[in-house]
Amino acid sequence: MAAPLLEIRNVKKYYPVKKVRNGEDISVKAVDQIDLTVNQGEIVGLVGESGCGKSTLGKTILKLHDITGGQILFHGEDITNYTEKQMRPLREKIQIIFQDPFASLNPMLSVGEALIEPMQVHHILDNDRQRREYIADLLKKVGLSPEVSTRYPHQFSGGQRQRIGIARALVLQPSFIICDESVSALDVSVQAQVLNLLNDLKEDFGFTYLFISHDLSVVQYMSDHLAVMQGGRIVEYGRTDVVYKNPQSSYTQRLMDAIPRVRVE
Repeated sequence: MAAPLLEIRNVKKYYPVKKVRNGEDISVKAVDQIDLTVNQGEIVGLVGESGCGKSTLGKTILKLHDITGGQILFHGEDITNYTEKQMRPLREKIQIIFQDPFASLNPMLSVGEALIEPMQVHHILDNDRQRREYIADLLKKVGLSPEVSTRYPHQFSGGQRQRIGIARALVLQPSFIICDESVSALDVSVQAQVLNLLNDLKEDFGFTYLFISHDLSVVQYMSDHLAVMQGGRIVEYGRTDVVYKNPQSSYTQRLMDAIPRVRVE
């Protein structure tokens, strides 16, 4: 049986606070004893209110944060204590789509430059001609004209910038993508378009997603399995349709009652 694409075992991320009580340091437990498995081809939704630790968990998986305890396995390989040098070959396999598409793009680079640069660094394809052809095709797949390659991030709308951000994540042909609140900064109508695009791309490329959001209706539309996070811990996990129809946690029920829904058609 194939190993899970991603396996998180008892992962903790604590931030020390400069106060001492009874001689012991006090820490903020941003992520506390998380166990989570993501299999190849799955979309796992991670939902919770702001400050619950879901984005911290995403960045910890990417090794943008050092973990306090636990293990992270990718394709069965323990990457918990990998150095940045050891992580570099994995960067092309694990990508992230950020909440703010403008902040995630270099304003000094044209779209074409922003897309071709990581391909050159990671030696994707044999030469720049092939890379430019791939980028032109990719821009079409995310709903943009290849002619936008010469334009800069400030020349686009928020929805267009997020499509560029998605293309930026895809140029390295990753097997695993973390979507960190990737539609929450967009208007409702644009959210629906981007969600449909992500679903279409999953079918085309066979990606595996960890989809982080504060909106249960978005996660319901996108995810096969759902993890509900509160106070740094996962308080409920299961198939999305089962959790949505019959939540076992009172916190999940409160989220369902309180969070505005996005209708995706």
